[in-house]
Amino acid sequence: MDKHIKQESESTVASSKLPQNPNIGVNYENYVLKEIWFAGGCFWGVEAYFARIYGVAKTTVGYADGKTETTSYRELFKTDHAETVQVSYDPQKVSLQTLLEYLFNIIDPTSIDKQGNDSGRQYRTGIYFKDDEDSEIIKIAISKQQQKYKLPIATDVKGLNNYILAEDYHQDYLEKNPNGYCHVDFSSLRKSSNKAETYIYKKPAAETIKASLTETQFKVTQQNSTEPPFQNEYWDSHARGIYVDIVTGEPLFVSSDKFDSGCGWPSFSKPISEELIVKQVDNTHGKVRSEVRSRTGDSHLGHVFTDGPKPEGLRYCINSASLKFIALEDMQKTGYGHLITLVI
Repeated sequence: MDKHIKQESESTVASSKLPQNPNIGVNYENYVLKEIWFAGGCFWGVEAYFARIYGVAKTTVGYADGKTETTSYRELFKTDHAETVQVSYDPQKVSLQTLLEYLFNIIDPTSIDKQGNDSGRQYRTGIYFKDDEDSEIIKIAISKQQQKYKLPIATDVKGLNNYILAEDYHQDYLEKNPNGYCHVDFSSLRKSSNKAETYIYKKPAAETIKASLTETQFKVTQQNSTEPPFQNEYWDSHARGIYVDIVTGEPLFVSSDKFDSGCGWPSFSKPISEELIVKQVDNTHGKVRSEVRSRTGDSHLGHVFTDGPKPEGLRYCINSASLKFIALEDMQKTGYGHLITLVI
């Protein structure tokens, strides 16, 4: 019996509901894509996982790093190929560094010829590349990962020797069989998707910022002003979506973390990711407060206080003038599809 089918019959199955794919509806036809190949155990789950990373245009499953130029699933024990996923991605939406972080979320890189319940040479881990410039990026990522483990990293890093497409029934297997066997934990998708790619968002020139903002928005974001309470755009808004930096478009807060604090400004229990926020001491107006600014745009957003709801216990009191709201129904087409799972 096929080992995958056998394990499925033993009820080692994935969740019957896979996470939403943020790439559905995204047109990648006019973009220059890059490729990388990941071996991470059974390729069914690895493919479904990487297909759900925003910026990944296409995935296939196949067999790489073997002794021969041809093979099949039943010949792997002879040809020594590894079950591998080909990832075609848009580097303007997701970087190789980030893809590597995702890979290490779902593998044990110190395990030799074994991932999850699968053991055998075809389940070894590997990173295979074609572009020489990727080699150094991968080496740095491996070095960072090694600091987390006492055992040596066993993941192969090589230029791609060969890659043979797997049989048709293996392609998009979990899409067609959502109850199929899978050793991958998809929960790390949500955690990692909170981390926006820094290079995607740029702070415009000062004259561009001034021309694109209203007077109030400019005073708040660039001159640390504060808009009046209860007389601003989002203080009592309950619509579902995300709030982004008005200057750069970088995502900052999500509607599911917004609450009515009674202060008259939009209040959030936490940002999408702490990495998106810069905190610094504010000694103005005879008070000592913690000012909140955006990471990339350096926009003044507001302040954070310790009287918020549990478990975080924080209240991010933010000026509406610093934010732009992207409604849930508009997130996909405006490039924020990877964050939809944070809203619904």
